Amino acid sequence: MSITHTTTPAADGFHMPAEWAAQAGCWMIWPERPDNWRLGGKPAQEVFAQVASAIAEYEPVTMLVSAGQFQNARSHLPETVRVIEMSNDDSWMRDVGPTFVVDPAGRKRGVDWIFNAWGGLVDGLYFPWDKDDAIAQKTLEIEGVDRYRAPLVLEGGSIDVDGEGTVIVTEECLLSEGRNPDLTREQIEQHLKDYLGVSVVIWLPYGVYLDETNGHTDNFCRFVAPGKVMLTWTDDVSDPQYERSAAALRILESAVDAQGRHLEVVKIHQPGPIFITAEESAGVDAVDGTLPRQEGDRLAGSYVNSYIGNDVVILPLFDDVHDDAAVLAYKDMFPGRAIVTVPGREILLGGGNVHCITQQQPA
Repeated sequence: MSITHTTTPAADGFHMPAEWAAQAGCWMIWPERPDNWRLGGKPAQEVFAQVASAIAEYEPVTMLVSAGQFQNARSHLPETVRVIEMSNDDSWMRDVGPTFVVDPAGRKRGVDWIFNAWGGLVDGLYFPWDKDDAIAQKTLEIEGVDRYRAPLVLEGGSIDVDGEGTVIVTEECLLSEGRNPDLTREQIEQHLKDYLGVSVVIWLPYGVYLDETNGHTDNFCRFVAPGKVMLTWTDDVSDPQYERSAAALRILESAVDAQGRHLEVVKIHQPGPIFITAEESAGVDAVDGTLPRQEGDRLAGSYVNSYIGNDVVILPLFDDVHDDAAVLAYKDMFPGRAIVTVPGREILLGGGNVHCITQQQPA
């Protein structure tokens, strides 16, 4: 049974734990949308299966899948991955799934944010999105976890917490016209404190250049340990990403977290730049009302968009000159965790990466 509470997590003593805390499992959604994933999603399905199989070596994985794709998904996934039929609009579990919160007694609840496809009718990426907006509630009911329905349009990829009272967000995303135009920055910040159980909000101006989510922080800057963050970087001062990353670095270097710590910043050089090829563009169905995938479009590639699981980190690579440095940086940031790499290009072509397609459930 799942009860919907009218209070807030913070008022009830709950907070969002860090991603590196112990996990009960991971949730994903099977890709198939032909106007987003090329060739009917077949190449992406292969990579989603790789990601799910890699995580399943370390913790339980549940794959949500439409009725029409159930048998196909089941045949691609190991038996250790639980497959559940659930209607959906696309496959971004980080953004449509619940944000799990915990209390000192070890109880779990879930925050169900309002989802409007990254900007609604202003600059959202598809319509309708009602199936996706229902996924968090359905997930919590399956697990018998109590729910909070937050009065805020927000995606899980737009927040990153240290589990000790601090959250990182970007102004580009949370203050975008298509999300909460009737709320002030101060009101949005209060909602973050109420529903994540944090006391300090670090606002970065921008995310990754041309990120179609309006600059989610999970593609740009994330905590890797208390008092330590990784930041997408480029040494090329002529690249549009440079000033975005430099602006974030200035803020991070002067920031103080909820525990009074100054932050250590690890720069992770971006891959690429990466551009859509003619073949990749031709494989995507052209449909009115969805974002076109045009040859030559720059993609928001990032090594920061990884999944931190139990004893493992799943890291996307891009057959890029910066791949090796990213792997070495991850081994240094996550000692004691296996660094398992997966091909990141197919997920990136859909608009995100490994972190965007996963959602952890804390132990």
